[in-house]
Amino acid sequence: MDGFEKIEVENEQGVATIALQGAQVLAWEPKGERPVIWLSREARYVQGKSARGGIPLCWPWFGPHPVEPSYPTHGFARSLTWELKGREEVEAGTLVVFGLLPHEPSWPHSSELECRISVGRKLEVELVTYNRGDHPFTLGCALHTYFSVSDVRKAKILGLEGTRYLDKVNGGERIQEGAVTIHSEVDRIYLDTASTCLIEDPGWNRIIRIEKTGSRSTVVWNPWIEKAEKLGDMGKEGYLGMLCVESCNAAQDVVTVPPSGEHRLKAVYSVLASQPGLRRSA
Repeated sequence: MDGFEKIEVENEQGVATIALQGAQVLAWEPKGERPVIWLSREARYVQGKSARGGIPLCWPWFGPHPVEPSYPTHGFARSLTWELKGREEVEAGTLVVFGLLPHEPSWPHSSELECRISVGRKLEVELVTYNRGDHPFTLGCALHTYFSVSDVRKAKILGLEGTRYLDKVNGGERIQEGAVTIHSEVDRIYLDTASTCLIEDPGWNRIIRIEKTGSRSTVVWNPWIEKAEKLGDMGKEGYLGMLCVESCNAAQDVVTVPPSGEHRLKAVYSVLASQPGLRRSA
């Protein structure tokens, strides 16, 4: 990571690495636990491009721009350098606050961004959008979180049962039946859901809990073999050790921010030991 500006956060409860470019969390683990956030061994640390893994911030649109295909996929916030506004010790661990004033030709709205990251036994990431103008604007946004798993083929995602989703690989709209499992390329936008999700990982005997607010959709993504090779920075069989479960406002679930208003997208990540009855009490 030489030349790629970042900060290290460590306290009695957890440790994390955060890049100033994109306010991107690159690593997080509670003390005594395995890493929870996945980062490719072949991640590239260059200006203007998010590293493969971690938690890239997608803003002010998710995926391709709806009108102009030349604009960057997932917006521009993840490729800009954010200002470190503050750092303080809090009950939950360490709170780090980043700020960004976006001035881009593709975004003609007066706005301000803040990313608040709390590092401890839990990781809390909150992306705040302030409308500083006199007119409303609509935006899509996401916490594009890569989770580390022992073997994605054995992992399960709970919490999306019965939810409609857009299938970006096979096309069409479907209903999720049972837990989400990964045995081929998966790229899905689960619609109109504010549900907490659980990633069951029997190989590491743990459950990752993903709570969210200010999010109306959830994306599940794994590139699998062919697409991972095309990406070029996933690492050899890297796709087997990662799983993206993203807290979003995507597709038709975009949000409108009123004049002088704000929108807060927040996710809270925690690790639960895999014990009998845990799923019922989580």
